[in-house]
Amino acid sequence: MQRTIHPSTIDGVARAPPSKSYTHRALLAAGYADETTVANPLDSADTRATARAVEAYGGRVSWGESTAVVDGFDGRPVVPDDVIDCANSGTTMRLTTATAALADGATVLTGDESLRSRPQGPLLDALSDLDGRAESTRANGQAPLVVGGDIDGGAVAIPGDVSSQYITALLMAGAVTDDGIEIELTTELKSAPYVEITIELLDAFGIESEETDEGFRVPGDQQYATVDGSYAVPGDFSSMSYLLAAGALAADDELLVDGAEPSAQGDSAIVSILDRMGATLEWDRDAGQIHVEQSPLSGVAVDVGDTPDLLPTIATLGAVADGTTRITNCEHVRYKETDRVSAMAEELDTLGVVVEEEQDVLTVHGGKSSLTGGTVAGHDDHRIIMALSLVGLVAGPVTVEGAGHVDVSFPGYFETLRSLGADVRE
Repeated sequence: MQRTIHPSTIDGVARAPPSKSYTHRALLAAGYADETTVANPLDSADTRATARAVEAYGGRVSWGESTAVVDGFDGRPVVPDDVIDCANSGTTMRLTTATAALADGATVLTGDESLRSRPQGPLLDALSDLDGRAESTRANGQAPLVVGGDIDGGAVAIPGDVSSQYITALLMAGAVTDDGIEIELTTELKSAPYVEITIELLDAFGIESEETDEGFRVPGDQQYATVDGSYAVPGDFSSMSYLLAAGALAADDELLVDGAEPSAQGDSAIVSILDRMGATLEWDRDAGQIHVEQSPLSGVAVDVGDTPDLLPTIATLGAVADGTTRITNCEHVRYKETDRVSAMAEELDTLGVVVEEEQDVLTVHGGKSSLTGGTVAGHDDHRIIMALSLVGLVAGPVTVEGAGHVDVSFPGYFETLRSLGADVRE
């Protein structure tokens, strides 16, 4: 599937989709519980993968128009009848790999070609150190995985600079072990706000956890349950970043983005990044609304150590801005659905942008670029597709290949742009 975006102006009101990060965690936490109604969940390809995993472990997920009712497995997952296919969802695989280590038997987890190339080794090593069975079938730290062992908990050391999802997986599973899990980080933690999201959500489900001098700790023998049997998912700032960027590039009157309630999401940093670049915007935190207008932008330096999912959006903004945008501390962004650093460098170059790529830095010389339209590859990556589509608003037409992959996190993304006045063609 392709989408072609022509130069356009936009205005009106758009609502950010529910948070993918919170939805994954809420569905799994509800799986660890007895029965929970998850309100305002993101219904997407990735979150459906987590729901299927919850069902494979003995739960049941019933999707409604704006809810997902989860009959959980109450802390004791069964051994699945079949292989768990996580599709393209790295979050599903990592979070539910630790769940598998609670079952009294072996679980096989796999995914598509992209997911089978992503690193899982540190989490497998950690589960092995907890006396679980945790193997890569190809002995390369990548899926397919075989996991089991009915672990009791304990102390474990794990790097923090590959994926924060390893820590999330251990914290969520550790709460229902006999002894709990204490995590020592052997390297600096990257993407720390995602662990903060986990701790915030665990608290909502009645689970005690804490940050320690060495890392994190979750006591064992706890029971997942919300106060009133429900949990509401907030809006997604990762997805919101594309709407806010679109407004800064093409809202000739005003774009109002709804659903922007404050939360632990690190990607809310997109508001301050746009402000630093010179965008005209205002965030009413009480109302959960952000107003943004088309503005001349200037390049900035941004460290994405804690906000890896913002790199594609920032790179696109830098391509349109005057001056230079330097995105640093981004090596871990190479281990997503695709190598997003290289993908953005390659495709922006196709569109006439002067880009320099280093292992841990992406530099975009907007002031030296001559933006043109063209056809770019989406790399089967929802964030690459949405970020590149924004170029078409100001220097199109831009045709993005593989556009259907936006269903991973923002189903209806192109329809939302079209409803705001963007010229989007199939």
